[in-house]
Amino acid sequence: MPHKSLWPPRRATIHKWVSARGFTFSTHKLASGVHKDFQHFGRASPSVSSFPLHTQPDTTARVTMSAKPTTKKFGKSTRVVPAASEKAKKWYNADDECEPKKVRKAVRPWTPRSTLQPGTVLIILAGRFRGKRVVLLKTLDQGVLLVTGPFKINGVPLRRVNSRYVIATSYKVNVSGLDEKKITEISQPKYFTAEKAKDKAGEEAFFQQGEKPEVALQKKKINSSRAADQKAIDKALLANIKKVDMLASYLGSSFSLRKGDKPHEMKW
Repeated sequence: MPHKSLWPPRRATIHKWVSARGFTFSTHKLASGVHKDFQHFGRASPSVSSFPLHTQPDTTARVTMSAKPTTKKFGKSTRVVPAASEKAKKWYNADDECEPKKVRKAVRPWTPRSTLQPGTVLIILAGRFRGKRVVLLKTLDQGVLLVTGPFKINGVPLRRVNSRYVIATSYKVNVSGLDEKKITEISQPKYFTAEKAKDKAGEEAFFQQGEKPEVALQKKKINSSRAADQKAIDKALLANIKKVDMLASYLGSSFSLRKGDKPHEMKW
């Protein structure tokens, strides 16, 4: 007896199985190769709910979270729960977003130490004139000090130094008689930065194969106005220094430490 084929199934079997689940059939022309009994298979009629039959659509109102933070009670204490929109995100953007850096530090003006008063003798600890004793003329902005040697005593001209790299001694020089207008003019930032854009190395210095250019062989010329300002400041300052015995030699000597010296026990 030949074996009965399982496919295609009998027409009566298909109608029985499909009708029991609430599906309908259409008899219009179908595309070639598609069985007409399977056109609406899987699609329910308007009057019958979707498969499975025992489940119905949820018609209850959905609970939406409020956009405002709520207060909940946890035990004996209460806590503010942020809204869903205010919570931290669990993902990051693929592209970096530039955000301004939040700086909480307040910008406060620099206040000089109590020992940094005009006329105080300072000891320079770093730079070209380290170890030299100088006289403080004025405290500038951003922790900068205007000092002078005087130039005739120890060779230190009018210059600006960082207040962190000086030691303030207990001795003060009388600075009465100095021209305040001249000191205010010298303390301007442009006074010390006006000559930096001159005499740059050109192509000729590059092609000289390591030879020193003529500009380097020449001695640096000092501006005549700077020299006149130096003399005007030092003239009144030298007159007050000469009134005190051994003060000129004290300013002319360099500071140094020897073996066994203890700076933390010294009285400045």
